[in-house]
Amino acid sequence: MLTHGELRIEPAPEILEATRHWLEPVRGALGPEFLSAYLTGSVLTQGFDLKRSGINALVVARSLGIETLDSLHAAIPVNKKPPRFDPLFLTRVQIAKSLDAFPIEWIEIQERHLLIEGEDVFTSLEVPQTHLRLQLEHELRGKHIQLRQAYLASPRRPAELGRVMRAAASSFATLFRTILRLRGEDPPADTPHVIERVADSLKLDAQALLAAHLVRYSGRRYKPEELTALYCKFLAEMDRLVIAIDQLRVS
Repeated sequence: MLTHGELRIEPAPEILEATRHWLEPVRGALGPEFLSAYLTGSVLTQGFDLKRSGINALVVARSLGIETLDSLHAAIPVNKKPPRFDPLFLTRVQIAKSLDAFPIEWIEIQERHLLIEGEDVFTSLEVPQTHLRLQLEHELRGKHIQLRQAYLASPRRPAELGRVMRAAASSFATLFRTILRLRGEDPPADTPHVIERVADSLKLDAQALLAAHLVRYSGRRYKPEELTALYCKFLAEMDRLVIAIDQLRVS
């Protein structure tokens, strides 16, 4: 499996500076309860857009009682302009107890994180893969239903279909990487190659599966009829993908 260093890029200096500035009052509010703070998610990937996306920060504490939460609520900086932070606060015990409940999320964080300050709790973390396939199918079926419902609600509003695809692109990329892990493969570092590998291994249409990613990240302004066509192809291929995952046998 690739190490998290191979799957992430170093954020720009201004992002690291903004993160440390954001963290300072948060760390002060936690006091002795503070364990560590990380950057995770898309901020560690190529093409991250500070103006369009929030910065995912994970803060790990020894405990998060009501008094500590009240202190955090008063201390967390509120940025109305970029950079905007999307923090997740967890205790070390919560992480340990949720590894089997959220294996996809923890494998993603384990493989792509950057320690900003404190003790690295991921050094000895072992994420069990026994529940990985179950969560994958659950997530894929749920998102497939949501895509279909969105199409029924917005058949004559291509702009809304485009918004749905842009919003879903990141979460689908995570699930595509999970598919390769279940097949015993190391996911490529960039999403287009991940999607192409999934399509090739499951005999699916790579261009159709790439639709959401392209709508969000290509920078192209699609015509209404193009958005509708892309959405329909993506929806149809997701139907085939769900069937393929249902038939996937994992040792």
